[in-house]
Amino acid sequence: MNITLSLVPVVSILAGILILVIPRLLSTIVAVYLIVVGLVGLFGSGSLFR
Repeated sequence: MNITLSLVPVVSILAGILILVIPRLLSTIVAVYLIVVGLVGLFGSGSLFR
């Protein structure tokens, strides 16, 4: 049984938890999330870890 884990859903969950715990970090978390999603979109999730 193979389990694959995508980067974007994991980042989304972590960002959501941090926003709930520390609401002041909202703009920083959103900015980092958008940068990560953009990089994954440009380079693809597979090429970041090879």
